[in-house]
Amino acid sequence: MTETATLNVTGMKCGGCEANVKTGLSAIAGVTAVTASSKDKMVGVEFEPNQTDLAAIKEVIVALGFEVV
Repeated sequence: MTETATLNVTGMKCGGCEANVKTGLSAIAGVTAVTASSKDKMVGVEFEPNQTDLAAIKEVIVALGFEVV
């Protein structure tokens, strides 16, 4: 069963930033859907908890140069 998380993410300034986050998170095994909004400073992630977790998702966001608050 999938879980959904909404994270507050700062540092995204444009559609390119949103696309980078979507691409990075979509590469994680178990992530089934990603939404990102630089305007709202949020990232929504749907994932399979038996394949990944929020810590791994946050780690990728930080590695991409953004901050999860």
